[in-house]
Amino acid sequence: MDSVAVMEVAAVPDLVFVGAAPLTPPAEASVLRRSARCLNRPRGTTYAEKEDPKQSTGRRGHPKKKRDEENHDPAVEAQAPAKVARKTPKADPKEKKPMPVVEPISVTDFAGAAAEDDALGKGKSAKLRVKETLRAFNSHYLHLVQEEQKRAQAVIQEIEASKNKKGGKKGGEDEIKEKRPSKRPDLKAITRMQENNSVLYTEKVIGQIPGIDVGDQFYSRAEMVVLGIHSHWLNGIDYMGMKYKEMKGYANLSFPLATCIVMSGIYEDDLDKADEIIYTGQGGNDLLGNHRQIGSQKLARGNLALKNSKDNGNPIRVIRGHMAKNSYTGKVYTYDGLYKVVDDWVQNGVQGHVVFKYKLKRLEGQPSLTTSEVRFTRAEAPRNISELPGLVCDDISGGQENIPIPATNLVDDPPVPPPGFVYMKSLKISKGIKIPSDCTGCDCEGDCASNKNCSCAKLNGSDLPYVSFKDVGRLVEPKAVVFECGPNCSCNRNCVNRTSQQGLQHRLEVFKTASKGWGVRTWDTILPGAPICEYVGVLSRTEDVDSLLHNNYIFDIDCLQTMKGLDGREKRAGSDMQLPSLHAENDSEAPPAPEYCIDAGSIGNVARFINHSCNPNLFVQCVLTSHKDVKLAKVMLFAADTILPLQELCYDYGYVLNSVVSAAGDIIKLPCYCGAPDCRKRLY
Repeated sequence: MDSVAVMEVAAVPDLVFVGAAPLTPPAEASVLRRSARCLNRPRGTTYAEKEDPKQSTGRRGHPKKKRDEENHDPAVEAQAPAKVARKTPKADPKEKKPMPVVEPISVTDFAGAAAEDDALGKGKSAKLRVKETLRAFNSHYLHLVQEEQKRAQAVIQEIEASKNKKGGKKGGEDEIKEKRPSKRPDLKAITRMQENNSVLYTEKVIGQIPGIDVGDQFYSRAEMVVLGIHSHWLNGIDYMGMKYKEMKGYANLSFPLATCIVMSGIYEDDLDKADEIIYTGQGGNDLLGNHRQIGSQKLARGNLALKNSKDNGNPIRVIRGHMAKNSYTGKVYTYDGLYKVVDDWVQNGVQGHVVFKYKLKRLEGQPSLTTSEVRFTRAEAPRNISELPGLVCDDISGGQENIPIPATNLVDDPPVPPPGFVYMKSLKISKGIKIPSDCTGCDCEGDCASNKNCSCAKLNGSDLPYVSFKDVGRLVEPKAVVFECGPNCSCNRNCVNRTSQQGLQHRLEVFKTASKGWGVRTWDTILPGAPICEYVGVLSRTEDVDSLLHNNYIFDIDCLQTMKGLDGREKRAGSDMQLPSLHAENDSEAPPAPEYCIDAGSIGNVARFINHSCNPNLFVQCVLTSHKDVKLAKVMLFAADTILPLQELCYDYGYVLNSVVSAAGDIIKLPCYCGAPDCRKRLY
């Protein structure tokens, strides 16, 4: 086991705030704590964030956990250049033709809810609304995957029962197959979001869509449909129909009018040279076979829309699809920016049938392409740890984890490894704390997902909290508490309801950031609901650590507050369940102080290095395995979004603004440097 000396934590420097007097450092140091709740905002039953946090009432005077990675040197800050707000890429004016479309066709005029400056009045940026929509889609999708798995299991049981009834004959199998419902949970998720009006941009938009940048990736066409970037899950050409001709600003244009195309290798006549595309029109293709042309195309629908777009001069969004093993659809789609149709013609295709061809050129002044004709180029994770630039440690876990966790440092000179802790894979229990072990287990055989009468599933509200994807469990939705199978259960060790007990499932790297200390990033694509790691340290009573100074790695286990909807939190799914640990003394509306916490100051795992963000890609989940006492729940981190290789992992530390006070009672303020589009500007 690798171990080094105890980490030294720098004191918080004096910081200057616009419109406020400089702060005076507190006379006495405080113990700062993280919170076990998912975000510093009310949380509903989906991954989507709801509203701004409410002020706390009746909180303890002690602030929550704050780590040293957010501390900054004022001298360094003074020399740092000011951040420039990111602007939506615009086409080069020289590329624009003097057509009526140039002035009237704009995102601002016709995007409706897509306007960058929060036309919905919800105080959220377009980028955040995109993220919330994708989270809602993934929540619907995972619920429907779970329904499909249950349906498939029921069909299998029905087939077996039919065979037994007919003496082993297969007579009833064909009849059962005819009754099977759709197996496309992604399409069902689209329908559900359309029914509850949660699709982001319901009207079609010409040009750039706010909140979606060049290089953004999507893991199914269904995701693009619910966002409105491409409104059909199958067709390659998206276009505006005749109804738009009556709308303001479109009177002088020819309709139908193309808005977006998807290139995914379906047509054998396509030619992709990155900045220049020869695109084959739609129709006449054998979509279910070898993708060869089996008939002639007609100048209608999408084909006519592309021709009209050449005449109108409007920009076309281009999305490229590529094979991807880690996508549930087998593909990943990348938005590559705006193009214009510069030419069109008719010719006989490879198979001799009439096809319509369109030449598109990419507009200048946009970010560089991330895709090309034959190679999908993106941030690629290293393959060999020893070749990592700035490598300071091959594996900070010392071989304890399933996968080695390297550490790199390209900031310090000379580079140094993370100091001040001993790596430990599992929780260490302080003296005097006894973990209950009298919890009864289920009597399932094999995997609990195949047993509709699983007692652990009933604890979670009738369904298991996880679905399986490529042998990795994914949490369907954030819950008040997750009940997993434990040591007294008869199911196997690979049961999906033991997801948090399987150790690391993804390759991670600890790296030194330029301004936030140490951080953690992934080498793999991580899907929503996938487990990241447990927050490990020393399980202690909060009263025993209140006197500790300069310990910035204390995590309060406040699952009870989440279950009861206290401290400005909206209750999650399962918050109304009755547990033995919910004693009468905790029934008051005033938030009780968490009785236990996890201290990762000197002993911990990779979770201690994960930074804060106001717009995080992880969420915190309380998990129970061997007992039912939520005050002693395990603290797990799960993915809230699709996280691409080399992206930093982060979660909301859960501070309430103005909750940190000095010994003299003065409010202490600390700026947040997470860099998120919707950053609250203050950590507390």
